[in-house]
Amino acid sequence: MADATPHRPAPPLLDASCALFLDVDGTLIDFDPDPASVRLLPQVREAIGRIGDRLGGAVALVSGRPLAQLDALFAPLRLPAAGLHGHQFRATAEAEAEIPADTSAFLHELHGRAAHLAAAHPGVLVEDKGVSLALHWRQAPEHATTVHGFAREAIAGLPGYRLQPGDHVVEFVPAGADKGRALERMMARAPFAGRVPVFVGDDLTDEFGFAAANCGGGWSVRVGTREPSHASHALADTRAVHAWLIANAAQGEATDTR
Repeated sequence: MADATPHRPAPPLLDASCALFLDVDGTLIDFDPDPASVRLLPQVREAIGRIGDRLGGAVALVSGRPLAQLDALFAPLRLPAAGLHGHQFRATAEAEAEIPADTSAFLHELHGRAAHLAAAHPGVLVEDKGVSLALHWRQAPEHATTVHGFAREAIAGLPGYRLQPGDHVVEFVPAGADKGRALERMMARAPFAGRVPVFVGDDLTDEFGFAAANCGGGWSVRVGTREPSHASHALADTRAVHAWLIANAAQGEATDTR
C-alpha cells in the first residue's frame, strides 16, 4: 500500500465498526477533461462491494455527480449515495432516491449564458447536472480568471445557490447542499447510525465531508497533496486509494476464513 503524503499518516484499515464514505472523481477515478468518459476499474468496484458486505452495507458514495451517473458508473453495484453534493439522496441501496425537481428558471437561463462563454473560450466545458451546473477549464487553464469572473457575476442573480470551487472547475450548487451535511444525514440512518464515519476525498468540496467525519468521532483521508485540509490522514493518489480499498477487502476475506 502506498505511503502517506507529507504531514499526514496513511489511513489504517477499516474495522467492523466503520462507515465508509467515498468521493468519486479524483478519488476513485482520475480526472478527465470529459467527465462522461471515465470508467471505474472492475477490481476497485469489486473491492468496494466486498467492503460493503463486510460493513453491513455502510458504504456510500458522496459525489458532485447526479445519482443516475453514479449508478451507471458503478453498475451492477448499487450503493447508498448522495449526488450533486447531497442535493440528491439515497440512504440505502434498496431505497428510492430522493431527487428534488429542478424548478430554477434562473439556472436554465444561466446555462445559455455559460454555453456562450464556452463557445467564446475553447477548452471551457459546461456540464449540465439538472439542478446544478459546472464550468470546467482543465483543457484551458488560461481561461481560469475569465470563468471565475463569470461565475461570481452570475451567482448574484441565482437565488438559493452558492459557488463551489474545485480542481479546474467551479459549480453552481443548491445552497443547502454540501458533502458534510450529506454525511450527517446518512449517519442518522441505518445501516450507518452508531458507526465511526470515514470520509475519503480529494477536492475542496470534500473538506465539508472531512470536517463532518472528524466531528462525528471518525477520521478522514485526503487524496493528493492539496493544502490546507481538515483531513487527518492522506493517500498520494487514486492508485493508492485503490490499493487501500483492495487491502481492506482482503482483510475482510481473511477475517471470514478464520
